[in-house]
Order: sequence, then C-alpha cells, then structure tokens
Amino acid sequence: MKEKIVPSAWLEQEGRRLDCGPHLSGAMEAKFLLAKLSVTKSPLCKLTRDGLAGIFNGPRFSRTYVLDETQGVPFLGSTDILSADLSYLPMLARSQVKAQPELLIDEGWTLISCSGTVGRIAVSRPDMKGMAGSQHFMRVIPDPGKIQPGYLHAYLSSRFGVPLIVSGTYGSIIQHIEPLHIANLPVPRFGDRIEKQAAAKVAEAARLRSEYQSQVRTATRKLFESVGLNDITSRTWHSGTPDLGFVRKIASPASLRALNFNPRFAQLCEAVRSRSWRPLGALCKPGTLKRGGRYKRIDADPEYSYQLIGQKEIFWLRPEGRWIAKKSVGDDVLVEPGTTLVSAQGTLGESELYCRAEFVWGPAVEAAYSEHLLRVVSDETVMPRGCLFAFMRSETAFRMLRSISMGTKLQDHHPDYLRALPVPYPDTRTQQEIHELVIDAYEKRHRSVRLEDEAVDLVERAIEGGA
Repeated sequence: MKEKIVPSAWLEQEGRRLDCGPHLSGAMEAKFLLAKLSVTKSPLCKLTRDGLAGIFNGPRFSRTYVLDETQGVPFLGSTDILSADLSYLPMLARSQVKAQPELLIDEGWTLISCSGTVGRIAVSRPDMKGMAGSQHFMRVIPDPGKIQPGYLHAYLSSRFGVPLIVSGTYGSIIQHIEPLHIANLPVPRFGDRIEKQAAAKVAEAARLRSEYQSQVRTATRKLFESVGLNDITSRTWHSGTPDLGFVRKIASPASLRALNFNPRFAQLCEAVRSRSWRPLGALCKPGTLKRGGRYKRIDADPEYSYQLIGQKEIFWLRPEGRWIAKKSVGDDVLVEPGTTLVSAQGTLGESELYCRAEFVWGPAVEAAYSEHLLRVVSDETVMPRGCLFAFMRSETAFRMLRSISMGTKLQDHHPDYLRALPVPYPDTRTQQEIHELVIDAYEKRHRSVRLEDEAVDLVERAIEGGA
C-alpha cells in the first residue's frame, strides 16, 4: 500500500479530485519541475496534426475477423502495441477497414494505451503502417512542421510525460483516459540540437524493429524452402480436412484424444517427414524440452531478486515481471542464451498465445522465466539454436504443438508426442545461415530498445538540467 501526504493546494489544482491516482502518479512533481524551465512550453494539441483532431482513439464498432490473409488487415489491440513480433495478429475484415479508414495506423505516431492499464506507450514503426488499431489505444499524430515526431515520443515516454498522461485517468473498475485529458499537456522545447538527436534515435529504433521483424520471417521462410516445403498459413490450416468424423487405427496409443490424431496434423507431419527431417527430441539437449519447476514466489528488492517473466509478457518488446527472491526459486528459472521458450499452458482460442515461441538472446538472458514456458534448448552440435527457433516460431510448428495438447481447461503438451514432432533439417551451411540471420535480428531488436532509452534519457537530462 502506498501512502503520501499532499498539500491542499494540490486538490484545488486537480479539480478537487479525491481519488489517489493523480496525487500518487508523480504528475504534480513533474508539473512543478516543468514550471521551473525557462524554455518555451507548448500544449500538446498545438503540436499535433490539425490540433486536437491529431489526438484520438479509434472508433468503436462490431468487429468482423477473417482467417484469410488476403481478405483481412492485421489488427492491433492495446497490448499488441507492446509486442516485438507482429506476425500473429488477428485479421480484421478488409471491408470494415475500407469503411472506416480512421482505423489505419501510420508510422511515426505515438500510441498510448487508454483503457485498462493506462499509459503504456509505443512508437508506430514502419511495418505498422497500414495496420488497423482498436479504440483501446490513443493515437498522437505529431505535426512534423512543428515538432520532431521522435522527440515528442521520447518526451511522452519519459518519467515526466508518463505521469502527466496517467494523472487524467478516471474510472473505478476499468480505467480510462480521453484525448481531452492530455490535450494541454505541456511539451518543453529545447531547440534543434536536442530535439533532432532524440528524434534520430527514436527513428532508428523504429527502423531496426522493422528489420528485426523482416529477418525472423525470412529465417522461417528460408528454413522451409531449403527442404522444398512452404510454411502453412492460418487460411491453409482452416481450409483443410475437418477434424470431425475421421477414422484412425492406432497401435499402442499414448493418448485416446481425437485432437492428437486429427487429419490436418497427420498431413503436416507427413509433409515434413517426406523431406530431410529430425525428431524434436533428437535435436535438444538431454534433460531439456520440459517446463520449469514450481516455486513459491517471494517478492524482494531487485538486488536480491530475479525479474520473473511470464508467458504473456515474454512477447513484449520490453518484458515486465515481478522481482522474486533468488533464494525462493531454483536454477531452472534461468535459461541459456539461444533457448526457445514456448508458451506451454493455455486454451485453444485462435488469438491465444498458447504454443507461440520466443527466442532468448542478449539482455533477455538476465531474466528468469516462469514454469509455464517450455524450454527448447538445441544441441548446437546437431542444429544451431537460431535455426531451431526459426522452425518453432512458424505457423506449422504452432499448429503441430496445438495438435498434441492434453488436458481439460488449461492445455499442455503431451511429452511423448512433443519429442516425436518432425522438424525440417536443412544442410549444415543453410542451418548456420538461418541461425546468423536470427541472431542478427535479435541484436537489432535489443539495440532498438537501447536507442529509445538513450533518447528518453537525453530528454530527461535536458529537463532536469534546465530546471
């Protein structure tokens, strides 16, 4: 529980609001510090395209989703703007987007979650251009003739911008914020040198994220093409043989669940086995290919803790997690560089993360990971780890993993069928090329985060120095 004594003058300035949010957010301290700055400060709505019209939420409407990628547009939700890999977004019917063009996102905008968890911020990168977005995040469209878009994003993402944004939050159960609440948010102007430096770093960060996205997709495509196959699409899977009314003869079954023997799954496995392949279990280090252990989670200060990442946050560009005491958990919460982590518990909804994969590299190795994540650790003498990840992130692997599910409400993977999953096996040279492509992609992804942090730090130091 947080406690804070505030002057009565703050209540007057906040319109006599008695809820604790505006007073605990740090917004008042940010306002006082910004007031000390001698530089010009402009209201946010004076720096956006067409004034207040440049700050808006998406429209509310009844959504129609499609499975055919040719008939749909990728659709971003308020959590999706935090994701690093945008390959798995649901598809909104193209006809709906055509009827409501205000749904479309362009690059260089600042996106702010405005419903539920308010104040999470992302910059729209080049590969987001043309995607659609929900009403649960706000668009801030800078006017390039008045301000550098990257500088505005860095300021709004700073420890001065975020508190001012969330201070206008209202609502009891589900929190909200509206464009009017941030329209007059003060934006300090520091001149071309600082603003252009910050803007250049943010723009480069956005570009690197788009390159990361392109490279991991290329790695997956190259893996399948190297053995004469193509990765399937969601449309391909759903247009296949239905799962009802099939007959299978099973010798010594480890399962009697119909899902584990569905014809589409069998056809996928047969297609991979018709080319060069290896079973997943033969590619992994002994003792891996399992989830982590279960431990009582005891909160502690960061210096005595690991940051524990769960199966939802692992897919974010900046994963968040609780700080748990090192003494309360075992060593299996830590993973080796190049480990593929697969969301291993969940339900079978099309938009659920269950069976999606992520690659642990660079700074991500320093975090701890929950027991709900399957550890897939390649034996590097058999297959480079980046190459195995290129398969595990594919739609083919996703559908295979879901087809070996067991359980009632929360699904898990059948261990026998997991080890037997067929994996395409290219020649050694191609495997190494794919591995290096994945590693370079993740280096760019992590560099993009550092660049954005540098831009925010530049702005924060300018504010503190000026005050």
